[in-house]
Amino acid sequence: MEENNNEREEIYSERVRAGKRTYFFDVKATRSNDYYLTITESKRRYKDEGYTYEKHKIFLYKEDFNKFTAALNNTVNHVKDELLPDVDFSQYDRDEEALDNETADVDTELKWD
Repeated sequence: MEENNNEREEIYSERVRAGKRTYFFDVKATRSNDYYLTITESKRRYKDEGYTYEKHKIFLYKEDFNKFTAALNNTVNHVKDELLPDVDFSQYDRDEEALDNETADVDTELKWD
């Protein structure tokens, strides 16, 4: 019996860790070999003595790539240039490997006194 899998083959993927959130940028293919992008925000939440992940997903199709990136760039630049001109945003540039090393050193086991 063949499984019914609605997920499409992943062609390319990038992950951005941001505190308790992780963003995934995935390129997938349609049945007709066209491509689209999914942007997923994954948030780790503690629930019922364990962790769950809350996910939100955006599907972005090629006809909207230029409009989307223009709007995103305009919005980010507005915040940087108009709303927070005195902030040095380079302080937030962090190496992914450094983040992995930081989180590897954190003891996440719950301890009770």
